[in-house]
This record gives sequence, C-alpha cells and structure tokens, in this order.
Amino acid sequence: MDELKLVFDTSESGPAMGRVKSALLAHNFAATGIAAYYPVNHYLRTARGEVMGGAIGLIWGGVLYISFLWVDEAVRGRGAGTRLMDAAEGCARERGCHMVALDTHSFQAQPFYEKRGYEVVATIDDYPRGHKKIYLKKML
Repeated sequence: MDELKLVFDTSESGPAMGRVKSALLAHNFAATGIAAYYPVNHYLRTARGEVMGGAIGLIWGGVLYISFLWVDEAVRGRGAGTRLMDAAEGCARERGCHMVALDTHSFQAQPFYEKRGYEVVATIDDYPRGHKKIYLKKML
C-alpha cells in the first residue's frame, strides 16, 4: 500500500466526506443487518421561501436521531419548535421507530425537550468550557 498522507479539510461535504460516511454506513449495516436509513428533514418557510426553522435528522435502527433543531429568533415562542418536533416525531412513528434521540447544550433547549417528555441520559461537562453537552432520549 502507498504511504498515506494526512489531509486537513474544513468542508462539510464533498467526495471525501461521502466516502467516509458511506463506508461507515456499510459497516454498520453489515454488523447489524439493518440497512434502512432515512433522512428526516422538516423546515418552516415563509411565503417567500425563507427558512425560519428546521429539524434535521435521520432514522436508522428504529431510532430517529435529530442532529439539528433551530428556530429563527423572529418566530420563537410561537410554537415553531413544537411544530417541527411534532412533525419529526410523527414521521418517526409512521416509520415504526421506538425512540428519538438528540443532544443539546446547557445554553440551548434542554427545558424545551424535557417538557416534551425527553429524559437526560448523559452529560459531558465543560463542552464547551463552562457549559455541558446533554444527551436526551424519548421513547415513542
């Protein structure tokens, strides 16, 4: 085998990232026998098409993992986050999921998720320094 060259790349897409993701998914599928993988993305848009919020995630192995939930400050407090989460959880139920998992930080939306029935399963202190990374789950 040729000598391997280490390359630093800050892009969030492209052929290298695609190769790494597809290879890891193939490994996971081979190890578990579970090949069904569904991106689950819901967005709130204005009449002009401007994105004002989104819930971005994926379903695999009977679990919806929400990697991003964001609502523009202009529409916060008006049920936008609830609409996005209801849609994502509804999609998960329709596809037979038994659980939703996600993570947040201590300065983000932990109380919002807990009101929706999510329970904290793990935390990491000082991520970032002075704050916590919080992992939550909800059984469907």
